[in-house]
Amino acid sequence: METVNKSVSKTKGGAMKVSNKVLSLFNERFDPDEYKELNWEGSLPEYFEIVKEKPEVTRTSFQRIYDMIMSYGTTEYIDYKKKIIHYNFFDDPVDNGSDAIYGLDLPLMKLVNVFKSAAQRYGSERRVLLLHGPVGSSKSTIVRLLKKGLEAYSRTEEGAMYTFKWVNLNDGADRNNNQENEMSCPMHEEPLHLVPEEFRENVIDMLTKDAKNRFDLKVEGDLCPACRQVFKELNQRYNGDWTKVIEHVRVRRLILSEKDRIGIGTFQPKDEKNQDSTELTGDINYRKIAEYGSDSDPRAFNFDGEFNIANRGIIEFIEVLKLDVAFLYDLLGASQEHKIKPKKFAQTDIDEVIIGHTNEPEYKKLQNNEFMEALRDRTIKIDIPYITKLSEEKKIYEKDYNVKKITGKHIAPHTIEMAAMWAILTRLEEPKKHNLTLLQKLKLYDGKSLPGFTEDNVKELRKEVQREGMEGISPRYIQDKISNALVNDVEETCINPFMVLNELESGLRHHSLLNSEEQKTRFRELLGTVKQEYAEIVKNEVQRAISADEDAITKLCANYIDNVKAYTQKEKVRNKYTGEDEEPDERLMRSIEEKIDIPESRKDDFRKEIMNYIGALAVDGKKFDYKTNERLHRALEMKLFEDQKDSIKLTSLVSNIVDKDTQEKIDVVKTRLVKNYGYCEVCSTDVLNYVASIFARGDMKEEG
Repeated sequence: METVNKSVSKTKGGAMKVSNKVLSLFNERFDPDEYKELNWEGSLPEYFEIVKEKPEVTRTSFQRIYDMIMSYGTTEYIDYKKKIIHYNFFDDPVDNGSDAIYGLDLPLMKLVNVFKSAAQRYGSERRVLLLHGPVGSSKSTIVRLLKKGLEAYSRTEEGAMYTFKWVNLNDGADRNNNQENEMSCPMHEEPLHLVPEEFRENVIDMLTKDAKNRFDLKVEGDLCPACRQVFKELNQRYNGDWTKVIEHVRVRRLILSEKDRIGIGTFQPKDEKNQDSTELTGDINYRKIAEYGSDSDPRAFNFDGEFNIANRGIIEFIEVLKLDVAFLYDLLGASQEHKIKPKKFAQTDIDEVIIGHTNEPEYKKLQNNEFMEALRDRTIKIDIPYITKLSEEKKIYEKDYNVKKITGKHIAPHTIEMAAMWAILTRLEEPKKHNLTLLQKLKLYDGKSLPGFTEDNVKELRKEVQREGMEGISPRYIQDKISNALVNDVEETCINPFMVLNELESGLRHHSLLNSEEQKTRFRELLGTVKQEYAEIVKNEVQRAISADEDAITKLCANYIDNVKAYTQKEKVRNKYTGEDEEPDERLMRSIEEKIDIPESRKDDFRKEIMNYIGALAVDGKKFDYKTNERLHRALEMKLFEDQKDSIKLTSLVSNIVDKDTQEKIDVVKTRLVKNYGYCEVCSTDVLNYVASIFARGDMKEEG
């Protein structure tokens, strides 16, 4: 028994230590000053002082969202002679990049420009924003990011906003009045709505006369029906003395929260039988009818529809065009007039960003519906296409499939890149120029340079397309198939590009969004293109790994430069072994130059170019290093590989007959693949076997 008590005592002691640590953690993180700031309350006159100091606290929803985006800064860059602005907000700094948007800077520029125009009241604040694009193109992610960002912004000093509540309502009231003693504004209104319209202009002049910040302060809209009723009754109680009425007002800080349904609303289509307009504009509270005596008393009404609770913030319409037509009519007044019509009440003012997203089939229905011209006229459509830049597409998958998240399995180099490459190829339109392949177009779009193509050519390629990025394979499909490859074979410790590409191909048979056999055939052919490109990439890497002997490359380079120098200066070269002067070794020079496609007719130009480059470095006091000239570096590697490949006998891997000396050389190559290219023991062996099989088939391209 004593032993048990000791054990319990130890457990309690251990628990206390853990609980103390937990409590201390909370105490360390808790900031009483921040809590006080976020829960500030004061009188309306105190709020006037805040407005005088910081008039931007009265911003409209569009102004607030635009300022929120800009608060994270921008980055400018030039993409094929066009200035692009990247808004850092869309990297999702709010949540460590979990909802980061990649490769969509142009559409996001258009979206932010709409917010900017609306913030300046140029008219777009009276429109429904519609994000339109194929499935999985980040439409809902963009909206989620805006909502999440707005929540975080409302908690900052820069994004502070305020609303109010009514207090002490029963003080001095008729004893028979059963109304509650406190009531928060159900629509989180701007406190300046409490200023009667006939005095607003004078009040605004007073508040902005000596304001430090230049801000165009305007008060638009009126009190909601519930607050209007309270205001009316208090006004009667105090015989029109407004100063007495506002003694019942407490202004408080407003923190937006989707979970608490404050300032951020979301509306999703449901079954027509189970959905009506009250979900948007509120409904009668039957329990309170007895309390207030009438169903037309606004205090007996729940102003908790999505339009109501999203006031001062943003409302998202998921798959907006799948809504019943009756709901779409509610959008007309909400967007154009900034008013909604709750049942049995007058039109009620709202201030919120209305943003929806839809796929193409629903948008086509809207275009073909002549009865919805009014909605089309009030809609700003922003196309959100698929990414068409390989390096950006890769980021989507690398965020989910990396060494931090994937444990127990290694993802071989180029696995994600090849999957992303196929996805991009399915989205690109065939180039109209016959001398350009789809794969070359992909490389040009990704910023690679190709002989004979300039920036102007790339601009022309982009202009000639009609629907590029609006069709093709969704990133979700790629993610699903990478996931399948990761879990399919438990015993495999590494997945390679072929495993994922095979998954992508087998999934095409049952792809729910592909109905055309012709399209499936085309996508399979593109998988073949990707496999060919992968073969070239790994052959290149194995070549580099084999020829990665820097001393050998340095010697080869020195020999080449000596011969080029003698050739350009019409001199002879001293033979290190015989000591005799000889003519420059034309065969050596051409064997290197042919590796990078320098034709016979251009050899003199290339050699002079090399010597001029070396001379320019010498003038600056710098020494020539072959690594600084990418073309020459590649040519030297390929030449060295050609000289060494026979000694390594890579093809012997195919026959499984490898002598000790060859195995040692192969092990050195594998070590280089692991160290320099990110392979593991398994996939370095696999890739060597794969390249060896290419050698054995004689498919290796003759260089030169």
